[in-house]
Amino acid sequence: MNLAIENILLIGSLLLLVSIIAGKTSYKFGVPTLLLFLVIGMLAGSDGIGGINFDNPKIAQFIGIVALNFILFSGGLDTNWTSVKPILREGLVLSTLGVLLTALSLGTFVWFVTEFTIYESMLLGSIVSSTDAAAVFSILRSKSLALKTNLRPTLELESGSNDPMAYVLTIAFLTLVINQDQDIVSIIPLFFQQMILGGIAGFAFGKLSKFIINKIKLDFEGLYPVLVIALMFITFSATDFVGGNGFLSIYICSVYLGNQDLIHKKTILKMFDGLAWLMQIVLFLTLGLLVFPFQIIPYIGIGMLVSLFLIIVARPISVFLSLMFFKMKLRRRLYISWVGLRGAVPIVFATYPLLAGIEKANMIFNVVFFISVTSIIIQGTTLSVVAKWLHVALPDKVKPVTEIDKLISDLPKSSLQEFEILPDFYSVNKRIVDLNFPKSAFIVMIKRKGEYIRPGGSTELEAKDVLMVLADHQEDFNKVNDCLYKQNNAIKS
Repeated sequence: MNLAIENILLIGSLLLLVSIIAGKTSYKFGVPTLLLFLVIGMLAGSDGIGGINFDNPKIAQFIGIVALNFILFSGGLDTNWTSVKPILREGLVLSTLGVLLTALSLGTFVWFVTEFTIYESMLLGSIVSSTDAAAVFSILRSKSLALKTNLRPTLELESGSNDPMAYVLTIAFLTLVINQDQDIVSIIPLFFQQMILGGIAGFAFGKLSKFIINKIKLDFEGLYPVLVIALMFITFSATDFVGGNGFLSIYICSVYLGNQDLIHKKTILKMFDGLAWLMQIVLFLTLGLLVFPFQIIPYIGIGMLVSLFLIIVARPISVFLSLMFFKMKLRRRLYISWVGLRGAVPIVFATYPLLAGIEKANMIFNVVFFISVTSIIIQGTTLSVVAKWLHVALPDKVKPVTEIDKLISDLPKSSLQEFEILPDFYSVNKRIVDLNFPKSAFIVMIKRKGEYIRPGGSTELEAKDVLMVLADHQEDFNKVNDCLYKQNNAIKS
């Protein structure tokens, strides 16, 4: 069946509905939701019962890049800098050196067991070298898996930040496969250009985005998430235009924004959380449609061999070598090795050889697809079991609640206090977003001239305003007092 304009919305919405319903019940049987989305896409494809004919790697790649923008940006927004800071070095080493070691070790193995050239082997290794952010974020969060000793932020930081390294390696070795006269030294400048420009652009656009979000005055709250979407795509495309790594830049930009005071931040976070799930479903459905299951059958043997080597040998070697200079218990290293989930990102990267038209592109794509599926099945279904076996999981009763969780879930507070703004206080004529208001307290209402108004980040406080503030502890109210009542020392001096 060919997709026509008249039935794209109908078929697309039905696939989306089926995916959501299937995902709701999948974990009762221990099956990761993302795998269900992929299977539904395959069943709807030309080799499945749906018979939808979709064979356009270029469109699939475009959808994949757009979806990865949302997934990485949402993951960055949810990254709590306080929890990430203690493990920043470990996470960055895993997302750079770890990815490189995985690509080299797996590429060497593929070179020995197949007829691939060394560059073709390294290309395959590079494509599957990074852990998948969509898979890690969705599985860890949907399972509500709480882990000891900063394991979860380590895994989320690695998966969110290692795609840029895999992308650079994929492009570099694809270039070497196409241009046989070049040597490996020629790709080193490309690597540094991509990573350095991507990092600088990400931080710069983060600062600029915060300024724009907080200074622009939009008439409707619902426009702020739309504004952030525009800023996200500008960050990615502008960085890519100047030769930097767009994936790295949007992740850094989103981590910065997620840890700043923004107008309507709660609305933005909720919106991106929903969009990230939508993009994961669309991405896996699209890649499922792109795959022809009968074409994978001839590569099952080599695919299983490479997949098992990646899971059992290449990933553990890269983790242990990368973390050899850090103090870390063996069980923690073993668990990090096991959470080497491959998902949609390698499949998206595998479309680059297809579009480049290299000789073994079809074989690479099918082997990569098989590796991703087996990784989700083998590793994705056993994350909780392995965590308990290695004693790195926290009991349900002591699962920590992050500041981001509090912001999204509107946890009730136990105490209410009123604060009156007097004419000589610092907070007069200041917007709430500019006051560094403590995240552990909430302004639920403002009484102004006998009327009650609902506060927002852009609300300017006026003299004689009475703020009704909810918090749990007196220490929280003391922080509120400090940011509202402190005198403007600049004026007094």
